Amino acid sequence: MAPMVPQASQSLLLVDDDEVLRERLARAFRDRGLEVATAGNTDEALKLARADPPELAVVDLKMPGRGGLDLIAELRRIDPETRIVVLTGYSSVTTAIQAVRLGAAHYLPKPADADEILAAFSRDGGEAVLTDSGGRSDTPSLARAEWEHIERVLTDCGGNVSEAARRLGIHRRSLQRKLQKIPPRT
Repeated sequence: MAPMVPQASQSLLLVDDDEVLRERLARAFRDRGLEVATAGNTDEALKLARADPPELAVVDLKMPGRGGLDLIAELRRIDPETRIVVLTGYSSVTTAIQAVRLGAAHYLPKPADADEILAAFSRDGGEAVLTDSGGRSDTPSLARAEWEHIERVLTDCGGNVSEAARRLGIHRRSLQRKLQKIPPRT
């Protein structure tokens, strides 16, 4: 699908705690004609959104403090018309479903470039999907299925690692080690 053609006056809020990625994407979006505001965390993003609600928002899922899921809900309260794409290095079916239920239009795993993100904004809202950068949606590997199960249990426990470890039947430190690893792609 061809990337969305932005209008010169269209505003985009880009929220990511990785400053290098945030600034690189901001520059790419500005080069495509968008008015870009950037934030490194949820509180900063909410301050910007309350002052001037964006038409589009790109939200990182995992950030220090309040995460992207909290931000999605708040952005939708501020302006229900804001279209949101979640961009994350920790993708799972569980968090994708949560993000879409909270109001995100789409969910993309990192790395994603500006054209992929703009293409996600141009898709119909009901088509929100979790795909890798290549657009594949293969059957997950055992490692991927384990990662998604861990993420689901952790979400069910409200992010409480000790409780999630207890429910999974593993030691808390073992769970913490698993969570520090980069999630399997397939």
